[in-house]
Amino acid sequence: MIEFKNVSKTFSLGKREVHAVKDVSLSVEKGEIFGIIGFSGAGKSTLLRLVNMLERPSSGSVFIQDIDVNTLSPKDLRTQRRNIGMIFQNFNLLNSRTVAGNIAYPLKLTSISKQEVNRRVKELLEFVGLSDKAKDYPDQLSGGQKQRVGIARALATSPDILLCDEATSALDPDTTADILRLLKKVNRDFGITILLITHEMHVIQTICDKVAVMENGEVIESGDVFDTFTNPQHSVTQRFIRSVQQDLPSTHILKEWRAGGGGKLYRVIFKGAVANDPVLSMITRKHNVDFNIVYGSVRELQEKLFGNLLVSFIGEPIAIQNALTELGTIVAVEEVVENEC
Repeated sequence: MIEFKNVSKTFSLGKREVHAVKDVSLSVEKGEIFGIIGFSGAGKSTLLRLVNMLERPSSGSVFIQDIDVNTLSPKDLRTQRRNIGMIFQNFNLLNSRTVAGNIAYPLKLTSISKQEVNRRVKELLEFVGLSDKAKDYPDQLSGGQKQRVGIARALATSPDILLCDEATSALDPDTTADILRLLKKVNRDFGITILLITHEMHVIQTICDKVAVMENGEVIESGDVFDTFTNPQHSVTQRFIRSVQQDLPSTHILKEWRAGGGGKLYRVIFKGAVANDPVLSMITRKHNVDFNIVYGSVRELQEKLFGNLLVSFIGEPIAIQNALTELGTIVAVEEVVENEC
């Protein structure tokens, strides 16, 4: 559906060049919710704007359904843009127009009849849960309601692609959850491909199928959300994941553990169905070893179970080693070293 091939974007600021995007190659499949995450200045907004040619690449190509959008004529590009909806962080609503008027605005640039425009607006107002707000103006709405209007407006032309530019970062947590559920519904009911950028790992965790992590204009890691969360490779990815998943207790607690005579600690990672099995109990009992869960949790991620436990083992050293060896054939086990604590 969307493919970036060795895409770079450079801006000239006086005598200085800023390499906002550097040789990015990514593929977004039809019907996916694909998230791009990065800290401020990572290049994610620039990458998003390359899809509808609000920015043009300095090199490389951006394909939509096998068409290089950078080669389109102005007329064909306008047609292509009607197939791409966009949702903004700050809503970008027209304050002089009603809610219905804002949703209708993209349709007034087409040749469809006024009757059809009214039908489509009514349909979208119902879909986003704002049927009673049609005659209100943006300054009469809450932030969540404004974003619902933004989503309805983006859907007005029945696009195949929806671009979300930090669509929830101006909202409180409860409203963010509502908007994410609505975006998931858009994807499910209409089959629309969603490409979103965010600096919130919670957003990625909640609705995305795949994720790409950006830093300094480069994609440093990408893949399925479950795999990325449960086995992050890059330090930046690990920082993002720890913002929503505290996988170690505080330094204070660990120091108390050490001072109290606590022994070696091991991180035990359970993924999928194995999290339902009493693996720790069975294997430690077999080797006459006791265990103590010091910290951790088992939770749902992308409709799969993911357990991350910090465990100490008590018993004869050789028995503990044998238990760890057998445990490692079933789940991931790693010792927690001092510099992690």
